[in-house]
Amino acid sequence: MAFTRFSSQDTPAARIGLGLAAVGRPGYINLGRERDLPAGRSPEALRERSHRLLDAAYAAGVRYLDAARSYGRAEEFLAGWLDARPGPAAEVVVGSKWGYTYTADWRPDAEVHEVKDHGAATFDRQYAETRALLGDRLDLYQIHSVTPDSPALNDPAVLERLAALAARGVSVGLSTSGPAQAEAIRAALAVRVDGRPLFGTVQSTYNLLETSAGPALAEAHAAGLTVIVKEGMANGRLAPPSAPPALREVAAELGTTTDAVALAAVLHRPWTGIVLSGAATLPQLADNLAAAALPLEGRHLSALARLAEPPAAYWAHRGSLPWA
Repeated sequence: MAFTRFSSQDTPAARIGLGLAAVGRPGYINLGRERDLPAGRSPEALRERSHRLLDAAYAAGVRYLDAARSYGRAEEFLAGWLDARPGPAAEVVVGSKWGYTYTADWRPDAEVHEVKDHGAATFDRQYAETRALLGDRLDLYQIHSVTPDSPALNDPAVLERLAALAARGVSVGLSTSGPAQAEAIRAALAVRVDGRPLFGTVQSTYNLLETSAGPALAEAHAAGLTVIVKEGMANGRLAPPSAPPALREVAAELGTTTDAVALAAVLHRPWTGIVLSGAATLPQLADNLAAAALPLEGRHLSALARLAEPPAAYWAHRGSLPWA
């Protein structure tokens, strides 16, 4: 399994991974991007930003790096970093995803940024593209943004390809999205190929505002899957200046940032394996990494639990966020 290659006892920050969604393309839905990214947002500028973040994350103990075919040039940026640093490249776990095709052509104002397709032809094309960039360094390949109606969970051609990939030593996983994440997770847990469970990881949205997938993620953990949490900062809604008062109060009491508290609350879930940082700046990364060593008391967690929103409301809000 990919995540047996390192231990959080060796590097506590290894429970935090670095996701490249926010720096692999010029447009994304994180709040505050006008402050976070260089004005030009050229491929060269974002390559440099990605490499600086990767250097800092690795130096701090991060060992999981997360990309996707739809994250613009994130796989390319990650491959360049790995090529230039053979020592770190041998120690990190590299994950990517297929199922969305990036269509914005490096335009932050594009009308459509990505197109979803979970068919076998898309897998064949995108896996070839990922392999061309990452080669044998790909440790984990995930179906991107599975929902309960995703054909990838019952398409024999797709399942055959994924099982063959797993047989070659690449871990197979899925990410989930939307208000029915729990249903998608449970459907994935039921998938068997030749009598054996197919998926070794699940990557889901979970944060102080969206907690509905928690019970299903606990079931996934109990079934032996590594749980990876994405969007722990709710696309910037838990960071200044948008952080809710209850979160700001806990951060002030502990003398830390809302970023650290928000991610630490997720790390306190007993089923959490890895929490992704989506940092776009080095200060954001430092704040995110502080979560690994931040103790929260039961009263803090109780106060923060009251921030949870109904899933439909959360996902409607997320869907209204502009790409910028």
